[in-house]
This record gives sequence, C-alpha cells and structure tokens, in this order.
Amino acid sequence: MRIFLAVLARDLRLSLRHGADTLAALLFFVATASLFPLAIGPAPDTLGRIAPGIIWVCALLAALLPLDRLFGADLEDGSLDLLLLSGLPAFAVAGAKALSHWLVTGVPLLLAAGPMAVMLRMPEDAIPALLLGLVIGSLLLSLFGTMGAAIVLGARRGGVLLPLLVLPLLTPVLIFGAAAADAAAGGFSPRPHLLLMGAMLAAAVPLCPLAAGAALRAAAE
Repeated sequence: MRIFLAVLARDLRLSLRHGADTLAALLFFVATASLFPLAIGPAPDTLGRIAPGIIWVCALLAALLPLDRLFGADLEDGSLDLLLLSGLPAFAVAGAKALSHWLVTGVPLLLAAGPMAVMLRMPEDAIPALLLGLVIGSLLLSLFGTMGAAIVLGARRGGVLLPLLVLPLLTPVLIFGAAAADAAAGGFSPRPHLLLMGAMLAAAVPLCPLAAGAALRAAAE
C-alpha cells in the first residue's frame, strides 16, 4: 500500500508540473459545450432537453485528451521499467495511474459540469442525477482509458488508435449516464441507469487494471 501511494503521489506531482494538460481538458470541455447554444439556438426548452447528452459527450472527449501521455512519458525516459521493478504488481501500477488520471482530469471536469448544466438551462431536478452519473462515469472513463493507453503503448500512431479503441467501450457509459439525467428531468427515477453504471464500475475496477498491467509488461519487454 505504501508503494501504491508513493506511485500515486509521484503521478500527482508530475501532473501539477504539467498543469497545462488539465487546463487544456477543462478549456476543451467548456469551449465545446459553449458552441452548442450558438449552433442550435438559445431556446431554453431545446437546450435543457439535450443538455445531458452535450455534457456527457464533451466530458468524454475532454477526458481522452491527456491519455496519450499517461504512460508514454514513462516509457520514453525509462521510468516505466523502474515502476515495474518497484515491487508493486503491474496491475497496481495501472490502478495508480487510473486513479491519478481521475483525480487530475475527472474531478475538475466534475466541478465544471455543474455550471455548464446551469448554462445549458438543464432542469434543476436533473442536475444531481447528472453529477452522480458523472462521478461513476468519470471513474469508468479513467479505467477504460488507462487500459486503452496501456494497450497502445509503444504502437505506431498510438494517439490515433487510442480513441478508436476506447470510444466503443465507453458507449454504454454515455448511454446510461445521459439516460439517468433524462429520466430525472422527466420525473422518473434515475436509479436503474445508475445501478447499471455501478455494475459496470464493479466489473471494471478489477478487470481494467489487470488488462492494463499485462499490456504494460508486454510493452516493457
């Protein structure tokens, strides 16, 4: 556990030094979501109806931006070999990377999602369901994204392959997350959609780090 926390703290320190990645993801999220009212008009009913989908799609794309650097820099400078030789299993190294990505990218996007929902005229009753779904969904984004980043590590044009690999896996997350907010906006319970997302998270927590760890060992060899 001590080594896991040390790896996590190291990644957080590196992320603070390269804060432009987090800022770029936030600016991309805000700028992209802000374009929709300009394109479809400022009608409150129209914006409120499609706001959950807008926020989910923008958050998904923004979370993908820092993934290509998640393991790439460590592979280039040899840090990945040291991490794998630190005594921490490869799946735990991947888990620390996923948690670091969520803390550095997922949490800021969550904080920005609330104001963006208000700006897009989303019904107030639906905002808690949206944010709760984003908490679960952002964790899934980090887990699937970490697994994808590990799989394409060292591949030619890995930055192009990564979205093609991760986006299909995240499609159910997008569907259920937006559906939970839509249900709450319509006066229905978002619980079934959130439970399905929770089940996906329960499966992804052990499986994604294991797959990412196996990919890291293959890339290091």
